[in-house]
Amino acid sequence: MAAISTPSSLLDRLPPVRGTYEPDGAIARYTWFRVGGPAEVLYRPADTADLANFLAGKPDDIPVTVLGAGSNLLIRDGGVAGVVIRLGRPFASVRCDGTTIQAGAMALDYNVAKAARDAGIAGFEFMAGIPGTVGGGLRMNAGAYGREFKDLVREARALTPHGETRVLAPEDWGPRYRGSSIPSDWIFVGCTMEGVWGNQAEITRAMELVQESREETQPIRTRTGGSTFKNPNGRKAWELVDQAGCRGLKLGGAQVSEKHCNFLVNTGNATAADIEGLGEEVRRRVRETSGIELVWELERIGTPAGGEA
Repeated sequence: MAAISTPSSLLDRLPPVRGTYEPDGAIARYTWFRVGGPAEVLYRPADTADLANFLAGKPDDIPVTVLGAGSNLLIRDGGVAGVVIRLGRPFASVRCDGTTIQAGAMALDYNVAKAARDAGIAGFEFMAGIPGTVGGGLRMNAGAYGREFKDLVREARALTPHGETRVLAPEDWGPRYRGSSIPSDWIFVGCTMEGVWGNQAEITRAMELVQESREETQPIRTRTGGSTFKNPNGRKAWELVDQAGCRGLKLGGAQVSEKHCNFLVNTGNATAADIEGLGEEVRRRVRETSGIELVWELERIGTPAGGEA
């Protein structure tokens, strides 16, 4: 394994930016699990132009990782090599124009749903139940309660690894179940979404029902990472986990939620290794009891403490 450069030498190789660089940047604070090691360098771009210039000027061998709301993300204990990009407030705008909504990649899904409600635009109510950002939603075609991003997005905007802007029609974006066709090293910066006119009172009630359903069925007030595994064809991941006897299963400070067993929980002192190890044990037990290989939906990045990923 090639040696990872020290933060100081890495900084020397990075282009000047209007945003900020932070060596050994603490990034666990940006995730719902609140675990994991630091970024070798944490970069907060000032705006889209600053990000594009950074990408254009960055040496090709320096890895880049984009960090959004961290709601479906596990950072391993050894941290993340290269540059971790944290998109901030300049990427969080939400603007309504008729039944069209322009949203930045860092806009919270709930804030998009709320803006749509306030403007009397229907179709966005399900987003009140997705605890992430628009950028993450585009990357994984996020969905809930029978609807997905692909039902609303008319155009997505992304930057290539060299900072070139790409405007993507749905056929270019290529959404599929919990995924899309866009290369993993492209960075979404925003999108255009389209709803329909609706009754504000009905929209409000629909959003309330979504929130109530989440409250009743998911451990949203714990340190969790959302759905851990994708639903296999024709099956529910939580049912397979439950049937394998994993509800409440613990490893170190990590636990399979008693409330919804497709959620893993940091009970207070878990490491990333505890959480990932518990997930792998759940996968093993499900494979033994059902013959089905669960696929991680939770994104895991970085290196374990003292080792390779």
